[in-house]
Amino acid sequence: MANNSTEKTELERGLSLTQATAINMIDMVGIGPFVTMSLIVGAMKGPQCIIAWLLGALLAFMDGSIWSEMGAKWPMAGGSYVFLQKLYGKWGRMFAFLFIWQTTIQAPLVIASGAIGFAQYLTYLVKLTGWEQKIVSGALVLVLVMLLYRNIRTVGKISVVLWIITGGTIIWLILSGFKDFKPAQVFHFSDDAFDFTPLFFVGLGQASLKTIYSFLGYYNVCHLGAEIKQPERNIPRSIFISITGIAVLYLGMQIMVLGVLPWRKVAGSDFVVSIYFEHLYNPTVAKIATGLVLIIALSSLFSVTLGYSRVPYAAAIDGNFFPVFGKVHATKKFPHVSLLILCAFAFVFSLLFKMKEVITAIVTMRILIQFLGQSVGVILWHLNKPTDVRPYKMWLFPVPAIIAILVWLYILFTSPVFYIGIAFGIILSGLLLYFLLVRKARWNKSGV
Repeated sequence: MANNSTEKTELERGLSLTQATAINMIDMVGIGPFVTMSLIVGAMKGPQCIIAWLLGALLAFMDGSIWSEMGAKWPMAGGSYVFLQKLYGKWGRMFAFLFIWQTTIQAPLVIASGAIGFAQYLTYLVKLTGWEQKIVSGALVLVLVMLLYRNIRTVGKISVVLWIITGGTIIWLILSGFKDFKPAQVFHFSDDAFDFTPLFFVGLGQASLKTIYSFLGYYNVCHLGAEIKQPERNIPRSIFISITGIAVLYLGMQIMVLGVLPWRKVAGSDFVVSIYFEHLYNPTVAKIATGLVLIIALSSLFSVTLGYSRVPYAAAIDGNFFPVFGKVHATKKFPHVSLLILCAFAFVFSLLFKMKEVITAIVTMRILIQFLGQSVGVILWHLNKPTDVRPYKMWLFPVPAIIAILVWLYILFTSPVFYIGIAFGIILSGLLLYFLLVRKARWNKSGV
């Protein structure tokens, strides 16, 4: 492992609590809730979709406790890459390698999903063919590179501005609906709404997968651990402030939309926010709101790309990944090669895939190694090393970790079998590659 002194000379602790929270929150919102809302309502077939949002919020809080404990203890670049090594001892290097292997596929998919969603939502304003949407999504990835090619202090200032736009837009959405809000429309359920059949739980699982996708990003501050001021305090604070704020905004937004528009209309629309504002005001205001949604989508991509670019960098400076990813810009002090390579893959993926399939793949493939791996690992860490100093300790241990494990397993096994197969396939291919490299390293008497 690279020592902390080396890392401190490479990256600058320039992000305050406000900036770290802004980065988390704009990562969490993005295009996600605006393109998944119709899918969530459709999967649950009515206002009972609120349950899926509550389940997503519960999981975010429980899992956020795990990330807070690890982030405060090990505030280094790379997040899960560092945590898995620390949690699993002699097996930690294998888990960390599997995470990096998964990240080289999953991180560009996350960036691509936001770019695809941006292009999809843009069609409300400008009619675009399928190929024209692909051109827009690819071009957006290039814009991200230009925005992020600067030092972390400047990035932090940009994040706060984008955070204000994001929060302001959602608050405007919620407040606008009061004049046409119909409580009976939100809280009137059909007779079979809560028939707890297997079909109900499958629908809830698939809806919750999409609400969780919309919540993802509360941990982004952990990937930037080496660049956070007073990380032992600010990492847990930024995580819980982010989750609380976004949960309130999401629930308010979903309730308000269902109180203004019939749920069947919501379920059948690709532009829920746009038709919501068109219904309340007029097409011109709807276009302005759509433009703000597009800014929010760009904001999220800005944040998520920033965080993920630090993960291969952390592995590279440890000697566990290609050395080129460890290069830091001479004057701007950020891992520019890692940023450029991840965005190059994201550019390609944005031209190849569709939004719905990307969302399911992103969440499913991350559950086993990253989320379940960390949840189980934290419990083992407490049991094996109870006297370790923990700058932040989760409340009611081990309840949050156990709840997180149960919910993650529920989401995994209610996902389509095809995507479960992909998740296991990535792990198996990573294991094969890892042991091949270990065997080769033993022959050469060198590291992996």
